[in-house]
Amino acid sequence: MFPGQSVLEKERRGDYLGKTVQVVPHITDAIKDWIESVAVIPVDGNEGPADVCVIELGGTVGDIESMPFIEALRQLSFSVGPDNFCLIHVSLIPVLGVVGEQKTKPTQHSVRELRALGLTAHLLACRSAEPLLQSTKDKLSQFCHVPINNILNIHDVPNIWHIPLLLRNQNAHHSILQQLNLLRNATHPGLQQWTEMAEAYDNLTESVRIAMVGKYVGLTDSYLSVVKALLHACVARSLRPSIDWIAASDLEDDSAKSAPEAHAAAWETLKSAACVLVPGGFGDRGVKGMMLAAKYARENNVPYLGICLGMQISVIEFARSVLGWERANSVEFDAQTPNPVVIFMPEGSRTHMGSTMRLGSRRTFLKAPDSITSKLYGISEYVDERHRHRYEVNPDLIGSLEEAGLKFVGKDESGKRMEILELPSHPFYVGVQFHPEFKSRPGRPSALFLGLILAATGKLEAHICKHLNVS
Repeated sequence: MFPGQSVLEKERRGDYLGKTVQVVPHITDAIKDWIESVAVIPVDGNEGPADVCVIELGGTVGDIESMPFIEALRQLSFSVGPDNFCLIHVSLIPVLGVVGEQKTKPTQHSVRELRALGLTAHLLACRSAEPLLQSTKDKLSQFCHVPINNILNIHDVPNIWHIPLLLRNQNAHHSILQQLNLLRNATHPGLQQWTEMAEAYDNLTESVRIAMVGKYVGLTDSYLSVVKALLHACVARSLRPSIDWIAASDLEDDSAKSAPEAHAAAWETLKSAACVLVPGGFGDRGVKGMMLAAKYARENNVPYLGICLGMQISVIEFARSVLGWERANSVEFDAQTPNPVVIFMPEGSRTHMGSTMRLGSRRTFLKAPDSITSKLYGISEYVDERHRHRYEVNPDLIGSLEEAGLKFVGKDESGKRMEILELPSHPFYVGVQFHPEFKSRPGRPSALFLGLILAATGKLEAHICKHLNVS
């Protein structure tokens, strides 16, 4: 529960006995309680709390938005004691183009501001384009009151997987463990497999083209989790991901009139890709273009993965093109549609926007052991994946959709929420209501993203046969 909400509920229960609710101490106490409650949750399958709880406080020192959190951390550092608190301050070391000198003044000022707020940095994590000069480190150590061995340089590297190796080489783990008085319990970092993975990625030469059709392609960080999941899957197959970003609206017929060049380029890019991915999103902008992309993939046997909204898009397109329901739609886009194939199915209130999303890890039961999804997951009963949505496929219309050939091979425990769809007549046409990208990891790619890349390279069937002994 968010600290602010926790404070409001306590006030309404009368826990504060009529006192004026203030940022300090009530909000800060709630933040501390939240951190301490999270810190004791087992995270690695073992009983008992973890040895170390990592807290990330974003924003910039001095921003008013982060002030309650900084104050809460100041109080927490005092209450847990110096041996149980390690503060790593992340700062940018810019280089002025004309002079070419690495400037430490921004870091000096942010450290001074942090100290004025009651927190002292034990380590500095300095971002820079090039490795820090020794003179730069000396200056930072002298004016920021941080031991020179605790000044970590995180400079630009060929790929982000080199960062843990960079930190290991600077003995960052030693400095942190020393501050937390945990050196006697520590072992040497086991990064051999990670090193091999980072170096292997640097040497990859072959790539696979992936058409990402979305509405937020102008800000690609909106799809960062999806991009990382694609990277994990591609590297597992010794490939580099070549993502072609396509604004969904550029595929629409209206775009052919208003921006013919962008329209032609979008379609050329789509048709050149080895697979199509339609990620999640909210609102009706670009929906027609997404449906055209789904239709193209379905009719031309191009591997397709639809995530959240992408799954709903595939259902709407199928209902319109195959069932002939020309006005089939989601009630999110057309509340008066005569064929509401996607409806509002909140777990809470149907009238309030807040707290109505289906969130977090939920269980999906796999109903068809012979489906591609079941074979990729390698299990026959269920899978736990994370959700983030309000709208779902209308359970009252499942019969008509399945009779026409679309199969819903994954459902929740009630059988009313459709979680996974497949088109059996297609090499790889999969839609999922959940977000498989959230659980993808380097070395452990999401099964569905891996399936998409395997299908795009024509190796899906061989992979399934090899790993499941399917003949």
